[in-house]
Amino acid sequence: MERAIQKDLLIWKNKPHRLPLILQGARQVGKTYIMKWLGSHHYQKHIYLNFDEQPEIKEFFTTNKQVNRIIELLSLIGGTPIDENTLIILDEIQECPQALNTLKYFAENRPEISIICAGSLLGILLNKGNSFPVGKVEFLTLHPMTFREVLPYWDETAAKYLETHNSFEKIPELFFNSILYQFKKYLIIGGMPAAITLFNQTNLFEESDQLLKNLLLSYQGDFAKHPIMSDIAKITQVFESLPSQLSRENKKFVFQLVRDGARAREFEDAIQWLVNSGLVHRIHLNTKPALPLSAYDQVNAFKLYCFDVGLIRRMSTLSPKVLGEGNRLFTEFKGALTENFILQSLITQFQEQPRYWTSGNSAEVDFLITYENLIIPIEVKSDQNVKSRSLTLFRNHYQPPLSIRYSLQNLEKRDGLLNIPLFMADYTKDKLSQ
Repeated sequence: MERAIQKDLLIWKNKPHRLPLILQGARQVGKTYIMKWLGSHHYQKHIYLNFDEQPEIKEFFTTNKQVNRIIELLSLIGGTPIDENTLIILDEIQECPQALNTLKYFAENRPEISIICAGSLLGILLNKGNSFPVGKVEFLTLHPMTFREVLPYWDETAAKYLETHNSFEKIPELFFNSILYQFKKYLIIGGMPAAITLFNQTNLFEESDQLLKNLLLSYQGDFAKHPIMSDIAKITQVFESLPSQLSRENKKFVFQLVRDGARAREFEDAIQWLVNSGLVHRIHLNTKPALPLSAYDQVNAFKLYCFDVGLIRRMSTLSPKVLGEGNRLFTEFKGALTENFILQSLITQFQEQPRYWTSGNSAEVDFLITYENLIIPIEVKSDQNVKSRSLTLFRNHYQPPLSIRYSLQNLEKRDGLLNIPLFMADYTKDKLSQ
């Protein structure tokens, strides 16, 4: 499957001063696949090593820091000499913190060697202090497949049309309705590569639904890897509360929905664990729409979203049969699925994490993003009613040059308001540059 990150990987490969690359991302988003793709398609040879499946390899990194000696040993294991035409792939590297530390020596002593690493819970390890000197490694993050990545497999003609659409002209009804149907499918299945592949093979929602259930069980198995036993239950409780959190009109995270009498200080570590693992996105309340947005975060007020819309749909037990029930899919659970989808889409396109904004209890803007020093307010509408008192209030007060509304209405830009159909959210950055 083609992934947008492939372009970024090739940019990394061709850098004159390339550093070792750490590929981050939650379990099962396709990190292993994409690393092997890079090795097989753009290097003469590659060596794949997995610290979980081959624990004996750890000794190479725990007994010495001599890069040349490590390369000799890896060459023996891989059965081929390692040179500048070789890609070294270190998978599940969180199982060997010493290997992570060794990356800086590769950068300093053998910069011509290409080395890439990844791991399921790598984010947890990196946030425990096992970090690297500044300037010694590079990072990329792999997310679930976007709707833009999936659409070519479901409707190639429609996908080509959107890729070549370089104006603000309305989408013809024929394409609009077809893409909307495919988008509904995406909200049900989500972007986990295994779920997409299985559906493409079987065309059965039930099969991909069971796969998503199994994935959720595997994530809960990961919770048990937390070193503090008392936190395992808390991590589980926070994760399982996501559907109820997002089904509220005001989606601000409420600790009492996790457990009666719960307090913030009891669950902060659990929330941070989920954030570091890549399973949830934490979006802070912005107290002042000014640059940089991060300077005006209210740290005790935030929303939590699932990293994949298909998984949150499965957690909410919403049946795939909702596909045939008009626009119910968009409005169910207070539009939680569409809002979760939009957040995922924004994160893959823009460097800075989105925020949300409120004016007391009178108004709430779903997201704020920055683009070329512009602060852009965003409203997500899940039904045909696109009137928004909150967005209007924000625009009247702060006079932003541009606002965005995602809805079921057609593409249109008028009076500083850009209306983007929900299924075109992945093309937002493209439209902003036009």
